[in-house]
Amino acid sequence: METMSGTAGWLLDGLLALALLWVGWRVLTSSDLFKGIVFFIALGLLVALSWVRLNAPDVALAEAAIGAGLTGALLLAALARLRQGESGKQAAIPMEEASPALEAPLSTGAFTSLICLSVALFVGLAGAFLSLPMASPGLAPHIDGNLSASGVANPVTAVLLNFRGYDTLLEMGVLFLAVVAVWSLSPAPVQITAAPDAILRWFVRLLIPIAILVAGYLLWIGAYAPGGAFQAGAVLAAAAVLILLAGNGINPGWAGWPLRVALAFGLGVFVAVGATVMSLGYQFLEYPPGRAGNLILLIEVAATASIGAALAAVLMGGQPQRGERP
Repeated sequence: METMSGTAGWLLDGLLALALLWVGWRVLTSSDLFKGIVFFIALGLLVALSWVRLNAPDVALAEAAIGAGLTGALLLAALARLRQGESGKQAAIPMEEASPALEAPLSTGAFTSLICLSVALFVGLAGAFLSLPMASPGLAPHIDGNLSASGVANPVTAVLLNFRGYDTLLEMGVLFLAVVAVWSLSPAPVQITAAPDAILRWFVRLLIPIAILVAGYLLWIGAYAPGGAFQAGAVLAAAAVLILLAGNGINPGWAGWPLRVALAFGLGVFVAVGATVMSLGYQFLEYPPGRAGNLILLIEVAATASIGAALAAVLMGGQPQRGERP
């Protein structure tokens, strides 16, 4: 039975690797933007499945929610705005005629050079992979030996918010700056909302509370099992995306200070916790023994709100204006 299981696993992994290569190639070579985005979303789901096969469910959750779902929604929203910006003759010109330079075939020398570089890259990566030891503990023993002092039982959460908390703090800062960059480009387009279909309205009302409940569960369980702030925030953002796609606008009152407070809440709490422990005689983000779990939970709650707000704000496509529905 173990032999059959091992053979089936190798077969599944081989098919998954081939599917990744084929879908990735279609993403790069598709001449239709919509088809390319659909292939990109499919690629994200296949990557999430690959992380599951590598026993990394935390990364798989983040990849499925952010890499495939929200990034795909962002690309579809960008494509919609791109098509809205076209007018007259430009809107009717096919992609092949509008940009002939993009369709020009590569010369034989350029194509041969591209193939040689690809083969060299593959050989280099394969050599590096084959040179790795069959069994390498890495930092796992050190993490397991200090997990009890980290404040959480999940090693992934311990690494993200305790052992390498500086990196996670910078990631929160990058996400905040991404929203600032998007808002600096243009205001959010005003969407004309219409009354959704009764079935769609019922479906949205059913899913929103479930999404909030799932986000809360992922946030809480992150201390003990796969989950955490990024996964919970992505689910909250997906709920906001669902509201927008259903034709419902966001309440204009949320476009002012409430949204800005939510965006800065995670980063602000993260820095405030680090400054507070420093005032108690510890290093920055060195949590006091016995208080690490509570401080990590506080950071996770704030980060969940900020991640959800940031991802939803980026999807809006610009800075929402008060007094109108974004």
